[in-house]
Amino acid sequence: MSESRLRILVAKPGLDGHDRGAKVVARALRDAGMEVVYTGLHQTPEQIVEAAIQEDADGVGLSVLSGAHMTLFKKVIDLLQAKEASDIVVFGGGIIPEDDIKPLKDMGVAYVFTPGATTTEIVEWVTSNVEAH
Repeated sequence: MSESRLRILVAKPGLDGHDRGAKVVARALRDAGMEVVYTGLHQTPEQIVEAAIQEDADGVGLSVLSGAHMTLFKKVIDLLQAKEASDIVVFGGGIIPEDDIKPLKDMGVAYVFTPGATTTEIVEWVTSNVEAH
């Protein structure tokens, strides 16, 4: 019996136009043996959730640098719940103030990576906390 590879969707919601970090994380996850889909810039929460469901993602990693993280993470989580896909683990990172991390976790974000997080930390967390369907 072969072990399923994790399928991770990496997304850039909203108007944020900087995606180098998201691409670095996507590459690190791919190099660690995961199947990774990167959705590109300027995705709506609706597009992200549709892609996650269509791709049968085990996890969604959101990269938010625009300051709209509270709204964007909540919308993605709410849409996943509405589509009966709340088993998809939502995590993310970006420029997120320390004071917003607990409220994000309270709304259902599994983990928030802050600037300075290494790709090794991210890969280890995903490997330990996201399960293949």
